[in-house]
Amino acid sequence: MALLYGADAVYLAGRAFGMRASTVNFDDEQLRTAVHLAHEKGSKVYITCNTLPRESETKLLPEYLEFLQDAGADALIIADLGVMRLAKKYAPKVALHVSTQLGVINSETANVLFDMGADTVVLARETPVEDIRRIRANTPKELRLEAFVHGAMCVSFSGRCLLSNYLTGRDANRGMCAQPCRWKYHLVEEKRPGEYFEITEDGGTFIMNSRDMRMIEHIPELIDAGVESFKIEGRMKSSYYAAVVTNAYRKAIDAAKEGESLDPMWVRETEKVSHRPYCTGFYFGDPGQHYAEASYFSDAEVAAIVQSCDEDGNAVLSQRNKFYKGDRLELLLPGKRPVEFTVEHMYDDEGAELEDTRHAQMNIHIKLPCAAPKYAVIRKNLEK
Repeated sequence: MALLYGADAVYLAGRAFGMRASTVNFDDEQLRTAVHLAHEKGSKVYITCNTLPRESETKLLPEYLEFLQDAGADALIIADLGVMRLAKKYAPKVALHVSTQLGVINSETANVLFDMGADTVVLARETPVEDIRRIRANTPKELRLEAFVHGAMCVSFSGRCLLSNYLTGRDANRGMCAQPCRWKYHLVEEKRPGEYFEITEDGGTFIMNSRDMRMIEHIPELIDAGVESFKIEGRMKSSYYAAVVTNAYRKAIDAAKEGESLDPMWVRETEKVSHRPYCTGFYFGDPGQHYAEASYFSDAEVAAIVQSCDEDGNAVLSQRNKFYKGDRLELLLPGKRPVEFTVEHMYDDEGAELEDTRHAQMNIHIKLPCAAPKYAVIRKNLEK
């Protein structure tokens, strides 16, 4: 989805040394396939090696790093100086990207990392725009600056958190964060154990819960400050999320490069994926917390995914959420505005006409308003 909807690069993890241990990450063969697929489409693949390895794990790195180079990885995302030194030795042909986990917020650190061989620095999410401008002015032009523009914010500095370790024994710095910052908390008085006291007049509160970052309206300012690569959080998100957000930011970046204003509908697209209330992170000051609740919400849901489609729009879809004959849907096309259409007729594989799509991932034969590529998304807007 990321490649179809306009990503120049994707970042992903193998089965080791990645910061998302709870996901089903790529095994070696899948990783080779992913790299090949991206390269076929003219895009790059960055592999995360951004955990903080323990002493017993470092002996496993040389073989893994050699494999990543052999698999064709374009860059390694690294948060540990020792891993960086090993990567230079065992994967010397692969570019080195410094992870946001390292917390780079000034030019002195960026310059040291450049001297160590870094090609790109992913700046800490806590870096204001004006500081980015100064960092750019005081670092070699050969060093690329990358910054997060969309996704969840962490209550801890650059994700360096021990709260999950303390409360659950799950190490956030090894990809196993239980996200206790999203939990609802009450007070307990020392001499009255088991009695929960309200923090607010309405009860408990999500006192550490943060908003989500959205910078789509500020891409020109980031470009002007010197950011050359824009990073969208995506690895714990749905493929639909990857499609919609990538599509929107692709339009925002292209518009900024052409000196054009961004159509507000692309901002509205970011409301149609699962998210918490948005903010602009630390780019323009304090982002503020979100104490009300920790749930996600969205203005739309996926109805189906295109499996095949001819030039006349005759398509086979794979169902994702139930919809009905007569429903108003949207077809999401890469780089284009969503195309609205009404479901007038749809059929199953035997040719019987359907009134609804009641079976999960069933095939649906339908006439779309125009041709669509494989994996294009069919969406249903939700009533508010």
